Amino acid sequence: MTGQASFTERELDIMSVLWKRGSGTVAEVRQDLAKPVGYTGVLKLLQILEEKVMVRHEQEGRAYRYFPLMQPADAGGHALGRIVDKIFQGSTELALARLVSGRNLDADEVKRMKALIDSAARGAGDDS
Repeated sequence: MTGQASFTERELDIMSVLWKRGSGTVAEVRQDLAKPVGYTGVLKLLQILEEKVMVRHEQEGRAYRYFPLMQPADAGGHALGRIVDKIFQGSTELALARLVSGRNLDADEVKRMKALIDSAARGAGDDS
């Protein structure tokens, strides 16, 4: 599998459908897309994703069933890292501030986030 996840907007739409469903035929993926795409368009995008080793297919009757090979957390981690680097000039603090501003966070979410930050801070201290 590739080490870098880079999706176009349409590819990400298709991956989102596959992640939600677990798998899908071209017709199933097409049906679940928020924005309409023609059958051959979805097929071509799935073929591109297969070339990128992001999905695989199995024969199912006359159709192919496509399965995601990359997990959402892996794709999201890479994409978020690129956003932090490109938009926030590498500042995790600015990215986090933007992420939480204007959102209603419950006490449990805040507690879990604090624990993640504390854990990251302890890990960063190991480098000194």
